[in-house]
Amino acid sequence: MKDMPKYIFLLVLPLLLFISMMSPEQADAYDAQILIPDWQYMRDLEPQDVVSPANIQDPGRWVEGRPDETGPPKSDGVYSAWNRFTLPKFPWSQSAIMIDRIKGQNVMVFLENELLYEAKRDYMYTNHSLLLPIHPEDAGKTIYLWMSGVSDITLGIDSNVRLGEYDQLRGAFIKNDLEDFILGSSFLFIAVVMFCCCLFLPKHTVSSWLALSVVILASGALLITYSPFLYTFYGDLGNVWVTAFDVALLTVLPAMYYYFEKIYGSGPYRLIRYCRRFQMIYSLACLIFLVVNLLSGNQFYDIYYLVSVQILGVLIILQLLLLVGTTILYASKRNKDAYIFSFGFGIMALTTLGDLLAFYYKDQKYDFFLWKWGVIALIVSLIVMLGRKFVRSHEQVVQYSRKLEMFNNELQRSEKMEIISELAASVAHEVRNPLQVTRGFMQLLSQNSKETEKEYFGLALKELDRASAIITDFLTFAKPELEHEVKLNVYEELKHVKGILLPLANLSGGTIKLDDTKDLYINGNSSKLKQAMINIVKNSIEALDEEGIIHIWAYAESEEIVIHIKDNGIGMDARDLERLGEAYFSNKSKGTGLGLMVTFRIIEAMRGTIHFMSEKGSGTEAVIRFPAANGSQPE
Repeated sequence: MKDMPKYIFLLVLPLLLFISMMSPEQADAYDAQILIPDWQYMRDLEPQDVVSPANIQDPGRWVEGRPDETGPPKSDGVYSAWNRFTLPKFPWSQSAIMIDRIKGQNVMVFLENELLYEAKRDYMYTNHSLLLPIHPEDAGKTIYLWMSGVSDITLGIDSNVRLGEYDQLRGAFIKNDLEDFILGSSFLFIAVVMFCCCLFLPKHTVSSWLALSVVILASGALLITYSPFLYTFYGDLGNVWVTAFDVALLTVLPAMYYYFEKIYGSGPYRLIRYCRRFQMIYSLACLIFLVVNLLSGNQFYDIYYLVSVQILGVLIILQLLLLVGTTILYASKRNKDAYIFSFGFGIMALTTLGDLLAFYYKDQKYDFFLWKWGVIALIVSLIVMLGRKFVRSHEQVVQYSRKLEMFNNELQRSEKMEIISELAASVAHEVRNPLQVTRGFMQLLSQNSKETEKEYFGLALKELDRASAIITDFLTFAKPELEHEVKLNVYEELKHVKGILLPLANLSGGTIKLDDTKDLYINGNSSKLKQAMINIVKNSIEALDEEGIIHIWAYAESEEIVIHIKDNGIGMDARDLERLGEAYFSNKSKGTGLGLMVTFRIIEAMRGTIHFMSEKGSGTEAVIRFPAANGSQPE
């Protein structure tokens, strides 16, 4: 949880940036305006041959109305609708009327009987934004707005009617939906860059990267094509924008499910996988309806609207609730990715649910707007999650590289040991017998030698004994197999080792401390185990600086017996520590390194492991682990 503040900051920052896009100039433009809150509306139950205010047959049917929170009334069974209002006096020489939202498939605007604006659409997008220049002499005249569409859509003015200076309103009119266009274009650009990056990614990351790219691409397309910006300035391509919106909506859900499955898996009871498959099939069916409806000239629009809007909206609510519950489940398991996704997805889910519930509560007379901010939070959280996944992948690669290096070192060491053992076995047998004969003859010669020569014979015999000890180590290293394996009491074996080496430790100014432990047993050879322990303790004694202590203790851990031998001697640096056990490596001036080699071989033959920890000037600790024999009691 300590990382959560920075992730929350990353998610909230884009929201603050886009909210700040509402510039002071636009606010000033709204301040210098005249609102026209009162207007009248009338409905046509029959189609008109010629649409004109002059052809209105019953002027008494006008009803007072004003835009409110519920928007214009739903036009069930109505062919078209009229709105009208009277222009007040205004002080600007270059003035304009701005209406943010007008509901209707086709719209015509008249100043008295003069046609000022006309938009006829052969596609189902019913939001219009309007900016009309007017002159001071138009004060007192009446503006008529005519709207038509299919029988069950909402018709009429759905925002305030603003009257103000033309230049200021023109800037506000352009900026009105520009934020959505810029935000959507940014998402599209990010998605294109991510698609290009797929060419350079490892294969195991391409699928999740592509899924996220599709989610971002579809979200950008939704933001751009839902906003009236394109329909206002590029209305001749309206069919393209509407189709792109539907395709993006039907694509984003399966892609999000696939990405969700890649991050979290198939979910409890494989619900995520099943929902993804269902959504893919349903989206494909909706796309087929879309193609059929387009080819038929919107003749099946009612069926398509039912499948792709009303039913799909309910499915989205249920699926969002499912995904929210799944993220909460994973977040409860302290999954950091779940925390990040829960925050971003929670914002998206709450905003989308709010829009959908308002859409159904207001009888489908509602413009979705909250979901945009949720999409921003979700996309940022998905990018953060993908970045964390790549970081984890990199860490795994580094970890695997380290393990591979360790295995390579072990393999090289095994190969070296194999070569040395073969050489040792062949040389030791050939050299040991001549050495013994030579030693015997030298003992005989020393008995009949002069006193001055006995000293030299003594030195020669000591060197022969040292050579014989080295050859014995070679033989032990070359053939470490345990001839007689029995059940050993670890404490008794260590006690024996302490008794042998305590005098040597005392001569070096140190002492040996052995903790009393009971019921620790391993299977092995007593003499070989003592030899290995003696080699380690002797190295510790020789590493003591002035007064020192060698601490030995053992305990049971799980199904292993662990032995620690720790001294407070001169210690070793990391470079020397890595070379322990190599042939002919030793920190001692007369050392051969064979002692530790033999120790490693004996411990390996007893199915054990040994690990050294040391710091220069702080001593060394050896940790030996053996499989526990029956009868050992773990602590």
